[in-house]
Amino acid sequence: MSNFKIKLSLYLNYFVFAILLNSVGILIQKSINSYNVDEITASSLEAFKDISIAVVSFLVGSFLPRLGYKKGMLIALALVFAGCLSMYWGNSFNSVRILFACVGISFAIVKVSVYSLIGLITNTDKEHKSLLSSIESFFMIGIAAGFVAFPFFYSDTNPDAWLRIYLVLAGLIALSFFVLLFSDFNIKYEVPGTSIKNDFLEMIKLLKRPLVLVFAVAAFMYVMTEQGIMSWLPTFNQKVLHLPEKTSIYMAVILMLSIALGRYISSFLVKRISWFVILAFCLVGAALMVLFVLPQTQNLAPKEINTLGDVPVIAYVFPLIGFFLAPIYPLVNSFVLSATEKMFHSPMASLLVFFSAIGGTLGSRLVGYLFKNIGGQKAFYFSLIPMAILLLCLFLFYQIQKKEQEG
Repeated sequence: MSNFKIKLSLYLNYFVFAILLNSVGILIQKSINSYNVDEITASSLEAFKDISIAVVSFLVGSFLPRLGYKKGMLIALALVFAGCLSMYWGNSFNSVRILFACVGISFAIVKVSVYSLIGLITNTDKEHKSLLSSIESFFMIGIAAGFVAFPFFYSDTNPDAWLRIYLVLAGLIALSFFVLLFSDFNIKYEVPGTSIKNDFLEMIKLLKRPLVLVFAVAAFMYVMTEQGIMSWLPTFNQKVLHLPEKTSIYMAVILMLSIALGRYISSFLVKRISWFVILAFCLVGAALMVLFVLPQTQNLAPKEINTLGDVPVIAYVFPLIGFFLAPIYPLVNSFVLSATEKMFHSPMASLLVFFSAIGGTLGSRLVGYLFKNIGGQKAFYFSLIPMAILLLCLFLFYQIQKKEQEG
């Protein structure tokens, strides 16, 4: 029962942050349309979010076990609660930047805590992969809920009506805070060093491991691909597929749901099929989606969109790339964490989040640059490069695992 309460708390926290963290695509579009900034300036929102995540995750992993995972997540929820209220009252591009800085700082604490706790409440490698994939799947459900909820608050008569969603989100964060506050976290665990300084040095030493170096590249490339597509899909739908603003956001929900479905299915498949086979198949499938589906957007003529039936087929098909991208991140993370001693899970999770955040912000900035200079139709082709590097990383992971098993 104790583990059930912990798992419930992890799921709920992840759901809340899924909505806020991945509303960056909607806020990029809103900043362009409502605050009159250009694509490159709007893409800086990803940096405010991801650089905050990177810096905090790098620092927090070494002392979070000493502070306590529960206390750390409560502090994170309080901070992001304040960020939502400041967004509602501020209503400016700078308010959006402050919001994503708060979200980034808070999510770094929550994600390191979640990844560390999963290692403490699971007993086998397959159980670890299954739970992590399941939680990441629920994360995508949260993102989809956000993409449905935001347009619900849009109004043709009141341009500021959409800001009311931040009052709703503040209420949801308060609920999550109290659920966590009254959850029992009676888990015993070791800390890697004898002081915060030694903890930090032990984390840095993890970078000497070949497994961690390969993962750093893999995480960087994956998040660059996923965030580049996820953050700019609403703008792609509006500018390339000529969909209305509301419809462009609703159609992006397909990407989130396809990722959620892919992660949910993979949480079962990984118990029966080699993770390497699953991920190699998924990467090839994602590359084929880019090569065969994107050309269909070439010179697409604008037409009146009154119902979902008027939406071009391409708007339904391209977001399905999420199904193929879905299993990669949780399974690779689980593989690396499972191969690391449990006492090092917090600093290792810190490194995972750090490299993921750097990849995310560079991916979004690069796509923003490409959108402005070569057009949205061609911008997503860049994802083929990190996909190819990812495939190489998977092969290296597989070779490292074989050597460890033989040893």
